[in-house]
Amino acid sequence: MAGNDLGSLLGGLLGGSGGQSGSGGAGGILGSLIGALAGGGSGGAGGGANGSNPLGGLLDMLTKSGLADQAQSWVGTGRNQPVSGPQIAQALPDDALQKVAADAGVSPQEAADQIARSLPQAVDKLTPNGSVPQGSLEDIIRQQQL
Repeated sequence: MAGNDLGSLLGGLLGGSGGQSGSGGAGGILGSLIGALAGGGSGGAGGGANGSNPLGGLLDMLTKSGLADQAQSWVGTGRNQPVSGPQIAQALPDDALQKVAADAGVSPQEAADQIARSLPQAVDKLTPNGSVPQGSLEDIIRQQQL
């Protein structure tokens, strides 16, 4: 559904990279993550004040989980700081990570590792001006012609 469409858009954004082929690779796993956070029953972490733009909600979640420096480096115009799979697993709601892993057909640890590898690049490309754009994630991707 929307997660698959978003996964396709994110896959194009990431140039089809991410190691895993199969169910959309990095784009598919990020699309599944955004979908789980935006519509999943994980306390509304992806919605809230950010409305239809779950990117802001995800960044807020990472910031509150102690990954503020990394998240800001991805949004900013400088070098992207890396993040590890265990850091991602700790920052995300367990139910969201379980859903992403099930959707991708991998273990939760592998899902967290894939997210850690692809999320910095995706956020960096979605925030070229050093701030999180307004609007839905799909609109942001299309407007930037990524």
